[in-house]
Amino acid sequence: MEMYLTALGDLLSQSGFAYLFSSAGTGNIVMLLVSFVLLYLAIGKGFEPLLLVPIAFGCMLVNLPLSGIMSEATEAASAGFLKYVSFGAEHEIYPVIIFLGIGAMTDFGPLIANPITFLLGAAAQFGVFVAFIAANFVGSLTGGLVSFNLKQAASIAIIGGADGPTSIYLTVKLGQKDILGAIAVAAYSYMSLVPLIQPPIIKMMTTKKDRAIVMGQLRPVSKREKILFPIICTVISGLILPACVPLVGILMFGNLLRECGMTDRLSDTAQNALMNIVTILLGLSVGATMEADKFLRPDTLIIICLGLVAFIFSTAGGCLFGQIMKVMSGGKINPMIGAAGVSAVPMAARVVQRVVQQEYPGHFLLMHAMGPNVAGVIGTAVAAGVMLTLLSR
Repeated sequence: MEMYLTALGDLLSQSGFAYLFSSAGTGNIVMLLVSFVLLYLAIGKGFEPLLLVPIAFGCMLVNLPLSGIMSEATEAASAGFLKYVSFGAEHEIYPVIIFLGIGAMTDFGPLIANPITFLLGAAAQFGVFVAFIAANFVGSLTGGLVSFNLKQAASIAIIGGADGPTSIYLTVKLGQKDILGAIAVAAYSYMSLVPLIQPPIIKMMTTKKDRAIVMGQLRPVSKREKILFPIICTVISGLILPACVPLVGILMFGNLLRECGMTDRLSDTAQNALMNIVTILLGLSVGATMEADKFLRPDTLIIICLGLVAFIFSTAGGCLFGQIMKVMSGGKINPMIGAAGVSAVPMAARVVQRVVQQEYPGHFLLMHAMGPNVAGVIGTAVAAGVMLTLLSR
């Protein structure tokens, strides 16, 4: 009997419960609670569950102590399961494939029909540059407790584009894997919380009269235009800024599969099966970066705060430029659509539509908002390419 009690005591002492309730387990408890909150937001509130559920569950898995699910490979044992899953995120594979799926799922017709909305997509990158400047002053503000170099500042700033794959891609390409977890979590969290964050900013930056503006119907876009657009866009952007080719080029390749009419099976795979698989793997990879000892640090909290600042200023910048375009067009452009210039497709465009319909149920801005929304995807990829070109020397 004594032997069994001893064995039971040994088992309990090596259990996760024993670790959690020790002084070393406090961080794990905090991160488990964070994962539960994220699951609640995803399942209970419906905040982008396709993103948040894998991220939250990955966070939960890595913070269950002693599981070894993220352990490094040794001579005696292979690496943990999530360590292998994370390979695709740490080596740019998943973000680029996500862009393939986005391209296959996206109709660039509204952008082609109203190319001036390219400017709104560019204006909505304003927060990227605000956050870049702010990140460089963190060291002074914290007395050197936390500071970021230029490459880290660029990785933090790109969160303002509300584009998770681009944030991960740039961070990895700049060799800043030590902050990859915080960058990925902040970018995907703000992508998921677009319906919560953007409406008050839109209402602050526009008047009731602005929101009442009715925009005319977009012109029809021919099949030839839709086929030529991804080809021309790839060539021009690739020649001007070679560093953006992996993102913009693959985005446009996915769109060509959609529009050319000869590759329906490939387009369907990119839009559905491939996109779903990579979303699961990328979500788990992002969640796997949220280990307590790596995540609960002052620099992580500052990165998340700077990411929020970037996202707020990007939304405000899009609305502000929308006001300028409203004046230049003689009141024909509703400035609200500028908020869709962040690259959370199609979430940001849907938010604009939802806000306008709350006040004016008969108004339809969705297709107009899709123009700057898809321009924002290209704009964020170009912004990342600029930073990569300037900082990789």
